[in-house]
Amino acid sequence: MTEELAGKVAVITGGSRGIGAAVAGRLAAEGADCLLAARTVDDLSATAESIGQATGRRIETCAVDLRSLEGCEQLAAAVDEHFGRVDILVNNAGATQGGPFLEVSDETWVDGFALKFWAAVRLSRLLWPQLKEAKGTVVNIVGGFARTPAPDFLIGGSVNAALANFSKGLAGLGLRDDVNVNTVHPGQTVTSRLDEIFVNRAAQAGVTPEEFKQGIIDRQGLRRLGEPDDVANVVAFLCLPASRHIQGVAVAVDGGGTAGLF
Repeated sequence: MTEELAGKVAVITGGSRGIGAAVAGRLAAEGADCLLAARTVDDLSATAESIGQATGRRIETCAVDLRSLEGCEQLAAAVDEHFGRVDILVNNAGATQGGPFLEVSDETWVDGFALKFWAAVRLSRLLWPQLKEAKGTVVNIVGGFARTPAPDFLIGGSVNAALANFSKGLAGLGLRDDVNVNTVHPGQTVTSRLDEIFVNRAAQAGVTPEEFKQGIIDRQGLRRLGEPDDVANVVAFLCLPASRHIQGVAVAVDGGGTAGLF
């Protein structure tokens, strides 16, 4: 722990588990106090307590549904209530469903954009004045499907591509206002959600979850699947003062799984 972020306040959406919890833990280890947002009170409380005990930092929570403008406004109000400032915004909330294109409903498409895309847009707008005042940092957690479209994951690819485009454009505003904006594209990362997906897809394929997982590793030529800490380490680096000259970039944390230059 270097505590290079001592005195900073970080807001992390989707912060109760998986990548979000890992990011919060890593930022707290660098000295930041954190406000974690997610929908489940119990998960938030457990994660906040664990990180607080491990780091000694102040960890607050906000149980909220960020799929609506009202939910985002509620989180912005919680920032004012608990800290009165924000230096780091990590937009991590959001998971999208896959499925055959002709079988995916309008409601599923709308829900896919509501949390991952619109929450990031709204929170960036709501918190921008404070981020500008703090000369702060925004890191958007997007995903490799922004760069690698797939016919059975069109919602995820479309949402990710939209968020990646938004992030790059926001970085231009960040140059004017002295706010750093960057993107992280995780590959397949071992979380409880991915475990559930593996169980379901393995059953459909007639193999064990471990065999299904190994098949993905073999097909992509990976050493292993990602861990939440792999992403958290990159996010923390992008938030450090030493990384201030890194602006508007998209970093893949996927073990080399994304083919192509971009």
